[in-house]
Amino acid sequence: SAAAMEVAGYRVVFEKGGVYLHTSAKKYQDPDSLIAGVIRVVEKDNDVLLHWAPIEEAGDSTQILFSKKDSSGGDSCTSEEEPTFDPGYEPDWAVISTVRPQSCHLEPTRGAEPSSPQGSWAFSVSLGELKSIRRSKPGLSWAYLVLVTQAGGSLPALHFHRGGTRALLRVLSRYLLLASSPQDSRLYLVFPHDSSALSNSFHHLQLFDQDSSNVVSGVDREGQERVGRDHLWLCPQRFLQDPYATTFSSFSRVTNFFRGALQPHPEGASPDLPPPPDDEPEPGFEVISCVELGPRPAVERAPPVTEEEWARHVGPEGRLQHVSELKSRIFSGGLNPGLRREAWKFLLGYLSWEGSTEEHKAHVRRKTDEYFRMKLQWKSVSPEQERRNSLLHGYRSLIERDVSRTDRTNKFYEGPENPGLGLLNDILLTYCMYHFDLGYVQGMSDLLSPILYVIQNEVDAFWCFCGFMEVVQGNFEESQETMKRQLGQLLLLLRVLDPPLCDFLDSQDSGSLCFCFRWLLIWFKREFPFPDVLRLWEVLWTGLPGPNLHLLVACAILDMERDTLMLSGFGSNEILKHINELTMKLSVEDVLTRAEALYLQLTACPELPHNVQEVLGL
Repeated sequence: SAAAMEVAGYRVVFEKGGVYLHTSAKKYQDPDSLIAGVIRVVEKDNDVLLHWAPIEEAGDSTQILFSKKDSSGGDSCTSEEEPTFDPGYEPDWAVISTVRPQSCHLEPTRGAEPSSPQGSWAFSVSLGELKSIRRSKPGLSWAYLVLVTQAGGSLPALHFHRGGTRALLRVLSRYLLLASSPQDSRLYLVFPHDSSALSNSFHHLQLFDQDSSNVVSGVDREGQERVGRDHLWLCPQRFLQDPYATTFSSFSRVTNFFRGALQPHPEGASPDLPPPPDDEPEPGFEVISCVELGPRPAVERAPPVTEEEWARHVGPEGRLQHVSELKSRIFSGGLNPGLRREAWKFLLGYLSWEGSTEEHKAHVRRKTDEYFRMKLQWKSVSPEQERRNSLLHGYRSLIERDVSRTDRTNKFYEGPENPGLGLLNDILLTYCMYHFDLGYVQGMSDLLSPILYVIQNEVDAFWCFCGFMEVVQGNFEESQETMKRQLGQLLLLLRVLDPPLCDFLDSQDSGSLCFCFRWLLIWFKREFPFPDVLRLWEVLWTGLPGPNLHLLVACAILDMERDTLMLSGFGSNEILKHINELTMKLSVEDVLTRAEALYLQLTACPELPHNVQEVLGL
């Protein structure tokens, strides 16, 4: 008990019950897999320990096993039996014996026996050995904390069934600096209060802006408290703002930084640092239970819509009839290749579903004139003018470079003098005139190429491309807010569909799902064979069954690869490598079938959280 610890020379600074270990890899824990315990922060001999011990079922809350690290650093005593449980699933929920300090037992008057199967899970760790703390995602379950040591392994995840994560983090902040990144607000890097190494390393890596070194620590080098209490808790204030660069050009640098570029020193901790602001809201996930989904329904894809079936929907004056039924058929089966050239103009908003044949002809004439007026704007720029127009020159150079390597294995674009390449180039340069603010961004050529391949007309392909860009232009905006939001929505869906997979990815520093960035940016263009991309896109363009089917497509791919990822023991680099190696190996029909099944499984849940309903368009 706490009293027994005080007698043994330990000063209990913090104590919280209702903190469980989950010893099963199943989505929903059965009572036998939960071990109730108490978490404490204790001081002894100029060291501060974080300690968890179980509560024996047959006893009361004072009957606990205490395990402490030998202060000399040696293995002065060893438990009789190391736990052998290994779910083969989630390192956060299993004991990693190479990381956990060897334990020896105090002798409180009514302590648990060392051979107790629950007692063997007890652990304690010096705060100086902590490297990072990861907090669970808000909104779907009780909170848990994952403690990662400087040795690189995770201690058993601590599940706070009755709340208390914020209180514990506040106590730890008396002894440590907890630096939280706005890019991943759940990850706290742990540093002693002498944080010059932290700010110097951030500056060297240019991960934060030039003023960030002023808010890394709440206390400056002379020990003077800084102005502004908001700097004392969550810092630095802004992380690298460009996920595209983060994912591709700086991914390894950021990953290596979080893995161990900084080695904080345990000396010099000052317990007098003020606690975090009192008005910080308690996370809402402390009291919300898991969502239980029903069984996943079976889904069968339909055959593609044929030219004959399309013709049956054409009424008087060429107006399409029963459009909602037609869209539903396209969603469930796609289109015959020979029908795409006409149907895509409707799916991409170039032609109105309600218009007559004559109205469509008049619309095309107007749009043709508009296109060539815009094309003339850049065509009429002389070389002398372009030398003084760095923006246009930059767009032209970038487009030429990207076009020269876009789908060159496709017969429509192969060969050095292929006219298809010239059309790609002209359409993209004209789009820069159409949308001055956005211009051209790398990846747009990937989106245009299939459209031009199908439409095979410069003007019609341009306006169809504009329709597609209306849907995805946010992906290419400099702020990257749209991409950040989509990755957040994807994580939200995945957290409801498969919490253990999310926990596994969290444990491998892949919880941000940055490896899905390319999927969402260019709508899986480089993940599937070219004909499959055509089928995938026409299904997504129907807008059925909701506005974010592409996120469920991503969930479906991850669901298909779930066992491979979780059972192979992949780290973050291996996860990224495995995802990249899926390119051209996926079946679009299998993925679409699973994505629709996931949608039906989610929408059948009566207790689906409101934010998930919003993502699904319910």
